[in-house]
Amino acid sequence: MDRQKAIHEWMNENKQELIEMLQQMVKEPSTQMNEAGIQFLTKKWLQELKFNVDEWEPGGEELVGHEAFISARESFTGSPNVVGIKKGKGNGHSIVLNGHIDVVPEGDLSNWDEDPFSGLYKNGKVYGRGSTDMKGGNAAMLFALKAIHDLNLSLRGDVIFHSVIEEESGGAGTLAAILRGYTGDAAIIPEPTKMKIFPKQQGSMWFRLYVKGASAHGGTPYEGVNAIEKAQTVLNTLKELELIRNNRVTDPLFAKMPIPLPINVGVIEGGDWPSSVPDLVKIEGRCGISPDETVEDAKKEFQEWINKLGEEDEWFQKHPVKLEWFGARWFPGAIETDHPLMNMLTNNYKKVMGESPDVEAAPWGTDGGLLTAVGNTPSVVFGPGITNLAHYSNEHIEVEKVLQCAEIMANTIFEWCNRWKE
Repeated sequence: MDRQKAIHEWMNENKQELIEMLQQMVKEPSTQMNEAGIQFLTKKWLQELKFNVDEWEPGGEELVGHEAFISARESFTGSPNVVGIKKGKGNGHSIVLNGHIDVVPEGDLSNWDEDPFSGLYKNGKVYGRGSTDMKGGNAAMLFALKAIHDLNLSLRGDVIFHSVIEEESGGAGTLAAILRGYTGDAAIIPEPTKMKIFPKQQGSMWFRLYVKGASAHGGTPYEGVNAIEKAQTVLNTLKELELIRNNRVTDPLFAKMPIPLPINVGVIEGGDWPSSVPDLVKIEGRCGISPDETVEDAKKEFQEWINKLGEEDEWFQKHPVKLEWFGARWFPGAIETDHPLMNMLTNNYKKVMGESPDVEAAPWGTDGGLLTAVGNTPSVVFGPGITNLAHYSNEHIEVEKVLQCAEIMANTIFEWCNRWKE
């Protein structure tokens, strides 16, 4: 049997089933604390493919006490993880297929042309929140596995399917799966890459800075110290640090990014009365982390630059800026560009698409960083969605891209899992 031809024909013959699967996914409004419905469907689909399924609500000291754990939630009750395992015949390489089912809130409904959870199929696209980020990728993985199942293609290596919560908040779902032992020899994560292949991904972390001043009456501002004006010095320092960090980036995978490792300031709050000199400003932002550094190294350098403020302005010697790390954090990750899984994925892309893929670094973090750093599972990010549609109104995904992604994945899973393991 010509395996590649058989998979291609199966995909086209069953396209309508893919559309319906994706519509069912989108119709489940799986915002935070509402994930049970989509996980019930995922569990059912995996069981139909003869996977053994483990469903559990993350928690416990091992998880919340882990150095990589981060979440604003106190409990994951009602928000289960689902992992499916299908054992291979043996002596093959295992693969993790990791997808998150949590979606961001729909936002202002007046900006949507249709119900954000309608799952409307129109002009070759499925519309709705989460369609591109990343239920389209999840559907591609499940459809790839269904093709392998229906065509009775035998695998030597194990397949481990992660359907996880909490990616949008820092990855507690994937961390829980890793700590439960669900790792593999390599992983594919179908985040919305626009069918580009990302062997590297930057990490990121949120920071908070407190800049002190000295209050005074607005009529005599010279008797105080304006924290807003001092904050401008801090912002200038952050820009200098951003420039230095990015000048070190020479990896060609980042070549198309004007700023590979941004330091973005997203919140500034200060002052409470127009006629008063403000004595405190809060600055919050996001700092990118290179795949070639650790989270701790990036934190150390950031702190060192904040400490240098006293060299530029004596005010900061007696009133140092306070730095806090809070909220979301994503670990950086990387897989070698000549890794066997990368070669297989690239070759199968060429066969299905008729051209070479764009291979770049991800401009954002994914759960692949956790799989790489904590789970010792090198990960590649590749999916059918479009990044600039994620988190926006009228989010949608092209079904044809999901179908092509599924075909590429099916062939890659087959080849990787049947790669002989010494």
